[in-house]
Amino acid sequence: QVQLVESGGGLVQAGGSLRLSCTASGRSFSSRTMGWYRQAPGKERDFVTAISWGGGTYYADSVKGRFTIARDNAKNTVYLQMNNLKPEDTAVYYCAASYCSGAACYHTGSYDYWGQGTQVTVSS
Repeated sequence: QVQLVESGGGLVQAGGSLRLSCTASGRSFSSRTMGWYRQAPGKERDFVTAISWGGGTYYADSVKGRFTIARDNAKNTVYLQMNNLKPEDTAVYYCAASYCSGAACYHTGSYDYWGQGTQVTVSS
């Protein structure tokens, strides 16, 4: 069993930055791929980024060059640094855990544990 708790969301102006954190319980964190997804009102939950147990990273095209994912296995925590935020980044951001690798890590169904989400609002 893995429990995920996100933090760091909030309200920011366009062009600003936020850093999200997700802390996991359980012993399997270091062997898991950790991902971030987001869901805007009335839309599907979309892949944002993921980081494998070995540090390999995956990014959605919409966030490449602006968002950076990192992990600290000693703290069971994964981070999402979001820079140059845009109003279209407004969404609830979810942390998720998986044993996926490669292209499978882009797919929602590959993740078996999810956090409760944290709201990110970007004003124009």
